[in-house]
Amino acid sequence: MNMYTIIRRPLITEKGTRLKDAHNQYVFEVAPEANKVEIARAIERIFKVRVNDVQTLNVNGKIKRRGRTVGKKRDWKKAVVRLAQGASIEFFDGV
Repeated sequence: MNMYTIIRRPLITEKGTRLKDAHNQYVFEVAPEANKVEIARAIERIFKVRVNDVQTLNVNGKIKRRGRTVGKKRDWKKAVVRLAQGASIEFFDGV
């Protein structure tokens, strides 16, 4: 799998910003079929940093109603990546 298909987008939220400041952790949306090793290698190659740990979780899509019509948002996978001491990703620094 291509490293740019593994890492879909960074998630910039309040919780993600707190994790970045307190624990040097960054949050990304990743491909559902990607495993922790592939995610770590992709982050290291794209951003040229050293990854210490990767935690993943599957997020279930919410059920949404519009009148009688019931729909569902898509399921997706989230990865929380902890970087080595002193490393940072410049993309997140301006946030």
